[in-house]
Amino acid sequence: MRKRLGSHLGSMAKVELQVRGPVDEVTGMVMDIADMKQQMANVISKLDHKFIDKDVPYFSDKPSTAENICIYFWEELKNNLPDGVSLNKVKIYETDKNVAAYKG
Repeated sequence: MRKRLGSHLGSMAKVELQVRGPVDEVTGMVMDIADMKQQMANVISKLDHKFIDKDVPYFSDKPSTAENICIYFWEELKNNLPDGVSLNKVKIYETDKNVAAYKG
């Protein structure tokens, strides 16, 4: 799933999440996309249109690089997923060619 993220300088980035887990026999999904969108929106709201280094406590002692933003997403999301579902990868696309990824 990808979602746009407004960064501290007003530029746009894309966030991609990959989850893993068993496919539910009833829904045919590992995780409902609407639930995933809501989880992503919760994290994005903490970063969107902010000066990340100044306004987000997580970044008070580390730079807001794409790599560290991947880790931030991982930390914020890892315990908010349905039972049996876990994160597999978080990717931040600064541009189509500049990509950072984190697999925990």
